[in-house]
Amino acid sequence: MPDTSRITDPAQLAPPLQADLIVASQAIIDPVAIAVAIETELGPKPDPRTVRPVAVRHLIEAKQRGNASLAAAFTQNPHAARLLVRSQAYLTDGLVTSAYHVALRYLHPLPNPTEAERIAVLAVGGYGRAEMAPQSDVDLLFLTPWKITPWAESVIESMLYILWDLKLKVGHASRTVKDCLRLGRADITIRTALLEHRFVAGHAALAAELGEKLWSDLFRSTGPEFIDAKLAERAERHKRQGGQRYVLEPNVKEGKGGLRDLQTLYWIGKYLHRVPSADGLVGAGLFDREEYDTFTRAEDFLWAARCHLHYIAGRMVDQLTFDMQVEVAARMGYHDTAGRRGVEHFMQDYFRHATKVGELTRIFLTELEARHAKPEASLKGLFTRKKAVQPGYKLVQGRIDVLDPAKFLSDKLNLLRVFEEALRSGYLLHPNVMRLIASNLSLIDDDMRNDPEAVQIFLDLLLKHGNPERALRRMNELGALAAFIPEFEAIVAMMQFNVYHHYTVDEHIIQTISVLAQIERGELVEE
Repeated sequence: MPDTSRITDPAQLAPPLQADLIVASQAIIDPVAIAVAIETELGPKPDPRTVRPVAVRHLIEAKQRGNASLAAAFTQNPHAARLLVRSQAYLTDGLVTSAYHVALRYLHPLPNPTEAERIAVLAVGGYGRAEMAPQSDVDLLFLTPWKITPWAESVIESMLYILWDLKLKVGHASRTVKDCLRLGRADITIRTALLEHRFVAGHAALAAELGEKLWSDLFRSTGPEFIDAKLAERAERHKRQGGQRYVLEPNVKEGKGGLRDLQTLYWIGKYLHRVPSADGLVGAGLFDREEYDTFTRAEDFLWAARCHLHYIAGRMVDQLTFDMQVEVAARMGYHDTAGRRGVEHFMQDYFRHATKVGELTRIFLTELEARHAKPEASLKGLFTRKKAVQPGYKLVQGRIDVLDPAKFLSDKLNLLRVFEEALRSGYLLHPNVMRLIASNLSLIDDDMRNDPEAVQIFLDLLLKHGNPERALRRMNELGALAAFIPEFEAIVAMMQFNVYHHYTVDEHIIQTISVLAQIERGELVEE
């Protein structure tokens, strides 16, 4: 974390975020070259009135070159979203550090600053995470040690004018460390943004002080509160987006199974375990390696779709409308095949990833519940009667788990029986069982499909317990339904590209069976 607060020699400007870029760093932005060009044009005694126009002109040219380089690279490699969003943050870092350098060197030089005249420029939110789509906002925190001084106010104002001249959408706040702690304690949105702060320019020690104080004085003692707030926020967000994963025009960022759901899992994991990146969720025991791979595949796909949306629209657009779906599908290499359009293949992949995000969320949250659940009061446990589960099963946190995984797998029909037990007892499946099923689908083979007992178990799921929808949907999400009925695989998450079908084909079938079950129970007489 280099301190850039007193740099006067342009050669000392260290480029940030060097690794994992979609093109070479100097093809994106070169802060040193920009500083030299500005210095050369301004000369040894620049007129203060010319500084900002000259700096802005050089920075606009650098921004345009960088954006063109990123767009061309992404066109050539349309699935490399992880590299693109980091490169977009790299470009933004270069612009911000250059604006800071201009403000300090030419507009508000301060040869002998006091302790109060220190400032650190931090990226927060998605920019702090170094994940920026082409049209993302630039969220900045200007950190000062105490009450802001006139000098610091002038530096911040000059930086903002330069960044606004570059047509960047800048969100900003000026705060002390104490302000951050106080406001973060009161506002969960501010707290989440601070969770992902990253030093960009200025006094590195001041930024480090904020990080230490946040973890020691705020994050460490408020884990359960943060979890509750983020899950309530997630539920409200889903409600605003229609509450369905399979909507005709999904929102890639805010919709159910979208990027924000994945980010929520990471935020909670980071808040509780201080993991530096999403792969730390494996070390924290919240995901296994296969689940993390599912996480990254979904994240890569969703980021790619979002970045293409931004390039197509030329502005921040996160909803996959019908017209956008066609263009994004084409950009991501989906082609028409016999009987099906490329956009339908694209949206099928989208919904499959969204379904996987939902499955990961259930596993993650149940694991959290196991670690942070409050023990039941003894009297409540004494007088509450729970429905017993069949031999071979046990209840863990009110969900069905297996007593002995090896014994469970020794009879592959148990991969079906467990769904019937969930219907019979009314309990949900524990993520341990879900993991066990998903990782052993190969046991569902032709011998099992032709076994009369297996067929009878499946028919009982449909006809015996009065609520086949719940079992079928969970079987579908875990891949067991397509494994048992291979013909079903082709229609999993399949959408039809028209306004008449509000759900994917598999969801239509499951809902149809649900309606038939309701009719059989006499629940739809008046309809």
